[in-house]
Amino acid sequence: MEKEKKNKMMLEYEINPLTMIILPAEYGQKVYSKIMEVEDEYISPMKPFDVVKRSCKYYGASYSGRREGTRQLIGITHKAPIIVDPFHAIYLFPTLSPAKSDCIWINHEHVAAYDRADAYETSVTFSNGKSLRLPISRSSFESQFMRTAMLRIRFEQRMQHIEKKYGMNADKRMALEGYHPYHFR
Repeated sequence: MEKEKKNKMMLEYEINPLTMIILPAEYGQKVYSKIMEVEDEYISPMKPFDVVKRSCKYYGASYSGRREGTRQLIGITHKAPIIVDPFHAIYLFPTLSPAKSDCIWINHEHVAAYDRADAYETSVTFSNGKSLRLPISRSSFESQFMRTAMLRIRFEQRMQHIEKKYGMNADKRMALEGYHPYHFR
């Protein structure tokens, strides 16, 4: 029998490559976040959208900048998927408008399968084998999933174009990350 996990409280949480999903969780009159990682679960006193915005800043960009990047790459502005961190390929998509308190954020990388549970719910299986029923129709889920796939493809195409244009491969790019042409004293 599997031992039930106790959710750990995280006052400040940054989305990382192990983050699978960020769900709203009501605690009294407040909305917190239930964060499920591959091997752990956490509770944060922040709303899911605030966790996403904070994480974008943690990785060096604003949420609005990430959203504008999505618009530039694939033309999506409504329920837009975003690249939280391009280096670690963290692409999230919302189930609803991000402004809604019941919006769930899903990491595209960890969706292993999905299927219709009923007219307004989708059963999603994650990379760790865990399944959840989410309050989103299968067609809406699939649309969000495919939009995120398109964002990934377009971003990767841009990176490949830059590599070809400037004769850079991934090894050279990574070497340049440690390169600092300005020396401050």
